[in-house]
Amino acid sequence: MPQFDSFVVLAEMRTGSNFLEANINGFDGLSCFGEAFNPHFIGYPQTADILGITQDMRDRDPMRLLNQIRMATPGALGGFRYFHDHDARVLDTILTDPKIAKIVLTRNPLDSYVSWKIARATGQWKLTNVKRRKEAQAHFDAREFEEHVAALQSFQVHILNTLQSTAQTAFYVAYEDLQDLDVMNGLARWLGASDQKDSLNSSLKRQNPEPITQKVENPEVMQAALARIDSFNMTRTPNFEPRRGPVVPSYLACRNTPLLFMPIRSGPEAMVKQWMADLDGIKANQLTDDFNQGSLRAWKRDRPGHRSFTVIRHPLDRAHDAFCTKILQTGKGSFKGIRQTLRRAHSFPIPETEIDESYDLAAHRTAFVAWLQWVKANLSGQTSVRVDGHWATQAQCLQGMSEFTLPDMVIREAEAANYLPALAMQVGHDSPGEPQPETTDTPFALSQIYDNEIEQLARDAYQRDYIMFGFDNWS
Repeated sequence: MPQFDSFVVLAEMRTGSNFLEANINGFDGLSCFGEAFNPHFIGYPQTADILGITQDMRDRDPMRLLNQIRMATPGALGGFRYFHDHDARVLDTILTDPKIAKIVLTRNPLDSYVSWKIARATGQWKLTNVKRRKEAQAHFDAREFEEHVAALQSFQVHILNTLQSTAQTAFYVAYEDLQDLDVMNGLARWLGASDQKDSLNSSLKRQNPEPITQKVENPEVMQAALARIDSFNMTRTPNFEPRRGPVVPSYLACRNTPLLFMPIRSGPEAMVKQWMADLDGIKANQLTDDFNQGSLRAWKRDRPGHRSFTVIRHPLDRAHDAFCTKILQTGKGSFKGIRQTLRRAHSFPIPETEIDESYDLAAHRTAFVAWLQWVKANLSGQTSVRVDGHWATQAQCLQGMSEFTLPDMVIREAEAANYLPALAMQVGHDSPGEPQPETTDTPFALSQIYDNEIEQLARDAYQRDYIMFGFDNWS
């Protein structure tokens, strides 16, 4: 049984896809039908149909054309070229079906961008006769180039991730490989063709053979822009945290006021809950809770004009709260199993049982320093203990929320007294009260042990939150 029943060339404009198609079509049993799903034409700019399917028919039912290409000629393999901005309705089918061979064609994005700019300036997208070559220089636009690179990278990552998750592989071809006869013959064999060539197609000519600096009219702008681009992502904040889904059962809604609170653990939950309860004149335990995705949709649907929000906290406050309530304490709600693991496997300097008078301020500072060091390792995927939502980064928690719904407002705890009443006024309250700060029930306040070392340890552990939300030093 043949391995494939069709193929796709996943490429972009000005990557050499025309030349690759010409060479593919030179092999017996292989037929490439151009840009079959280009939204502006079908196959090629002047083509009326592909295998009897017109552009109008394709636009109404793109799967019809895909199936037609797959069944085009018994014993032959049909395919097409697909770019990131082609009809997205067929992309999932193309990428997930292992019977569709994937050929991934890539080119240096700077070369492809400059080539595209020149082609737009000259109107010449193919060259078959060197005497008819039109010359022009490209105007380099830094913002446009960055958007070009971002689009290419996003599409390539999507291709790679989909192939990985569906246990497939692709035949990768670089622009420079297009002139390699052995690579082209290898591609044909991979597609199942027995035919082999002793020369490549020579009808298409390279249009712009000059050095890249000679192809642009403002090379100094190009060089400055390229120097600004972090090609190796050196400034990226490493993120090894596991993905977090939306914790919908933890969401809380007012009884009457159309307000939804989407809490992030180890935040000012008690303060916000009491403020919401006061809005409706009820107790905090009477707020609407225990949502699932279905009931939350219904709540939203039944309350036009509703607002949702979350409150983020300074990473150091949050780390201290998680340490005191989940690790140091041993009462209800604490993580006794993790506490024991920290003491046993990481030599955590905390008492074996409940803290007593021997646990003084110096001991608390030593233990909290150890906690911050451990959290950094935990968030970096270097420990066997789970990354719990009480100390996961707030950026990751918000990202998890987005898989179902995003809050209308992200409010900083330090600004809650201003923004929470303003939010309540948006949904009908004339003079809502201010939230009252929480009183912490910890053995020692963070202010008693805070210093530059603790600040730096918090920044090391929560660099992502400090950068994403612009948090300054705690004090």
